[in-house]
Amino acid sequence: MSARLRSVALLAASAAAAMTVGASTAHAGTGVEQRGVLKGSTTASYFWDDASGRAGDTGLPAAGKPMQKGLAASPSWPLMTEGYVIYKGKKLPFFVGDRGPGAPSNRGVMLDLDAKTFAELTGGTFNPRTLGVDGVNGEGHIKVDYIITKWGDGVGKKSYPVAFSTGAWAEKDDNPVIQQVSVKVPATR
Repeated sequence: MSARLRSVALLAASAAAAMTVGASTAHAGTGVEQRGVLKGSTTASYFWDDASGRAGDTGLPAAGKPMQKGLAASPSWPLMTEGYVIYKGKKLPFFVGDRGPGAPSNRGVMLDLDAKTFAELTGGTFNPRTLGVDGVNGEGHIKVDYIITKWGDGVGKKSYPVAFSTGAWAEKDDNPVIQQVSVKVPATR
C-alpha cells in the first residue's frame, strides 16, 4: 500500500471513529445502546403549567418555552439539559425547561416531568381539565432511571441532582460530571 493511500485510509478511519464516539446511538424504543454523560435514578413527580393559574399552576416555564410534552423541571440541573427517563421499560426524552420541584426535592423528588410524559410512562391519561393524570390510582411519584445526554449551557449543577433549597440552580458549574455512560435501554413497548 502506498504512503498516500495509507494516509487516506488512516484519515477515513479516524473520521469514522470520531463520529462514532460523539454519536448518540439510540432513540426512544430501539432497544440498543444509549450514550450519555450521566446516569442515575430518582423519584419523579409531574406538573403542567399552562399559565392559567389553575391546579397549582405557577405560570410559564423558566426557560421561556411553552409547556409541552418532554419539558421537565429540575431543582439543580441547568436549563435546556437534555436526556431520557426510563420507567418499567418505557423510555421517553425530556429537556429541563423549568425549575422545581421545590419542597419535594428535600425528600428525594428530584425531577418533575410534564404530565403528558408522566401519563405515557405510567399508562395514565393526561386530563386537560384538571391538568393532572388520570388512571394511575392517584400515584403522583414514580421511581425512574435517567440518562443525561447533554448539559445545558446556563447556571445549575452539572452532576447528580440536589435539592432546590441548596441554591445549586443559580450557580454556574464549570466542572460538569462526564461519565461517558453507555447503557442498554429496553425497547419501548
